[in-house]
Amino acid sequence: MSLRTVRLDDETEQVLAEVVKNTRLSISDALKKGLFALRDDLQRNPKQTPYDIYKNLDLGRGGYAIAPSTETRRGVREALRKKLRR
Repeated sequence: MSLRTVRLDDETEQVLAEVVKNTRLSISDALKKGLFALRDDLQRNPKQTPYDIYKNLDLGRGGYAIAPSTETRRGVREALRKKLRR
């Protein structure tokens, strides 16, 4: 078993005191329950990375770009040529 030192701000200290008073748990047991609850919540709702979200998006076929993003100048020139021909 290890010993940990934790600093709590005033608001968190009040919440902890309220939890200890209402549940009659020790401070250590209240913190343990909080850690287990957080772990269970993370297992139920795993954190997604931005790439995970992007991978699940349905972006459709695409193909409307005139030029790749690495050649924006060429794309702008072609777009202006098309626009001015009208």
